[in-house]
Amino acid sequence: MEGKTVFVTGGAGYIGSHCCVELLNAGFNVVAIDNFTNCVETADHKAPALTRVEKITGKPVTFYKADLLDGDRLKKIFTQHKIDWVIHFAALKAVGESMQLPLQYYKNNLIGTINLLEAMQAANCYQLVFSSSCCVYGDPEKLPIEEDHPTGNVTNVYGRTKYFIEEMLKDLSKSNPKWNIISLRYFNPVGAHPSGLIGEDPTKEIHNVMPFISAVALGKKPHVTIFGSDYDTPDGTGVRDYIHVMDLASGHVAALKKLDTTPDLRFQVYNIGIGRGISVLELVTAFESATGQKVPLAKGERRFGDVGTLICDSSRALAELEWRPKYDLPTMCEDFWRWQTMNPNGYKGSGDEVTNGVAATNGN
Repeated sequence: MEGKTVFVTGGAGYIGSHCCVELLNAGFNVVAIDNFTNCVETADHKAPALTRVEKITGKPVTFYKADLLDGDRLKKIFTQHKIDWVIHFAALKAVGESMQLPLQYYKNNLIGTINLLEAMQAANCYQLVFSSSCCVYGDPEKLPIEEDHPTGNVTNVYGRTKYFIEEMLKDLSKSNPKWNIISLRYFNPVGAHPSGLIGEDPTKEIHNVMPFISAVALGKKPHVTIFGSDYDTPDGTGVRDYIHVMDLASGHVAALKKLDTTPDLRFQVYNIGIGRGISVLELVTAFESATGQKVPLAKGERRFGDVGTLICDSSRALAELEWRPKYDLPTMCEDFWRWQTMNPNGYKGSGDEVTNGVAATNGN
């Protein structure tokens, strides 16, 4: 597998950049694209996250600024490289925003994926790892959630786009035996690379809990608002299955190895989480303990589309992908705090001149 090329959509984003580290360290070549919707670019039209990935690994990343809605651009990039596998991260991904902007989410996530699949097919590339979500399970009927749990009764637009894409991928794999697809259903990635060089850097209003906790600890926000304190959980706050982003990244490398050794897999899904529920209050307490920072709290109403508890059964991934999460909750907090204290303004600092303007492509 070493020396083969992986095409990574959304490669400059939070999860994508951490996955690029694992791919490069595993000996893959990486061709990444991003349209900078969910991440920042430098004044010279590069992706600061990927520049730092190169620093961490000592290996190059081939990068193009490109949008999945531009199908012709995608096909051109595929003709310039021999792509062996694709990892598809790129998507609009905020649950709350998806309820306000449904057409934008359906257009970007669904049509963008169709364009990607058409470009892959035209290039005779049929190996795909898809970035899915635990949102496809909706409000779970039983816990922990196994992969055969019913899907489709989704409570938000973002989750529905992931569900629809999974259904599309199932149909595609049935229509042509060349397709070999793994869908990884993420639970809640947090943390950052242990070096502190790359991490989560929201470009929009902060929606994810760990960046919000950190922003409060840095004094940028007055308190963490807990959206719902009356759920049927031990302390009334929402319970999630948090996983370190580097464990999530290593899961993608394991998925590629599975595709390589199982050419007739067709379509398979795996939960990627640690199998333990952590409430919002537990997460805040763990963050305070790991960092020594006090995090004030305030109560808020439940957000439309949220569910009380999401915990996964990851035994299938453990058995079939030969993958093991390595990082515990204190380490998730410590690593994210290291990233934040080293980069209090995200990538906007430490020599990274960042612009939000439209830039030309960095690549041929």
